[in-house]
Amino acid sequence: MKKEIKKDGKFKYIEIGEGTPIIILHGLMGGLSNFDGVANFFPEKGYKIVIPELPLYTMSLLKTSVGNFAKYIKEFIDHKQYKGVILLGNSLGGHIALLTTKLYPEIITGLVITGSSGLYESAMGESYPKRGDYEYIRKKAENVFYDPQVATKEIVDDVYETVNDRNKLIRTLAIAKSAIRHNMAKDLPRMHTPTCIIWGKQDNVTPPEVAEDFERLLPNANLYWIDKCGHAAMMEHPEEFNELLYKWLVNRKL
Repeated sequence: MKKEIKKDGKFKYIEIGEGTPIIILHGLMGGLSNFDGVANFFPEKGYKIVIPELPLYTMSLLKTSVGNFAKYIKEFIDHKQYKGVILLGNSLGGHIALLTTKLYPEIITGLVITGSSGLYESAMGESYPKRGDYEYIRKKAENVFYDPQVATKEIVDDVYETVNDRNKLIRTLAIAKSAIRHNMAKDLPRMHTPTCIIWGKQDNVTPPEVAEDFERLLPNANLYWIDKCGHAAMMEHPEEFNELLYKWLVNRKL
């Protein structure tokens, strides 16, 4: 089902349902549709699902950094006057969610990360292909998932278009560099927000030991595994992802 993208000032976002807001942050190559499974499930459970479009390719190049995306999310939350927000991020979106939670812990009541960057240096460099032929990009895209069939032609076309668009490529590389600079290993032990870590056992981009490091370093975290699953658990196994997350939210009374 096609979700309506709302425009409000400088913000573009999808908003579905009523209740506690779960704000979903997509990754660098991740479209808003990657979260269809989550967006269809949680509104019926009393949550408002909000998926803002991150200004990855529209922010001025000098400002294109993980830190400025975190500020953008804070502005968005203030603008919408959301209270008791839960942040859910995949890949780069997880990194932005972590940094937002570190900077503004008073407005975030729960954090959910899956295949997140923030600890693992090569996560960014490896998974965002430089320019290349279509076949190379298709293989790269398939490598993100356990089941290569998940990398539909639409997804591959999208990545191909991004890496062959000079403006997008320059920004993609700027974001990747910023993510590597923003390693969060020192910050995590001071972050007490309840955190749910859901990870694919066969994630090639941010391998399973990265999830274990997140769990070890975050004082208030629970780690859950999904088998036969790569870097984007909410796309490959939406039902299992939703069940794990919903149980965690209920247990944590969030």
